[in-house]
Amino acid sequence: MTPRARRPIGVFDSGVGGLTVLRALRRELPSERLLYLGDTARVPYGTKSQETVTRYSLEVGRFLESKGVKHMVVACNTATALA
Repeated sequence: MTPRARRPIGVFDSGVGGLTVLRALRRELPSERLLYLGDTARVPYGTKSQETVTRYSLEVGRFLESKGVKHMVVACNTATALA
């Protein structure tokens, strides 16, 4: 297995709703390592400005990148719509 293959897939949501996406990924990709980040400290994103959601999303993306993820799944509807 290559070093990249051992790296996790990062999954991000503003809260816990993305756990359903995580569960589906686990079912479809059972051999993959998964790293979930639910930003419950700043939930809900839906009440925030586009600028704020973009900033939060970039911060989370940088954090997941620092953890060495090979891919990122954005399981947050607000982030995908605004950021």
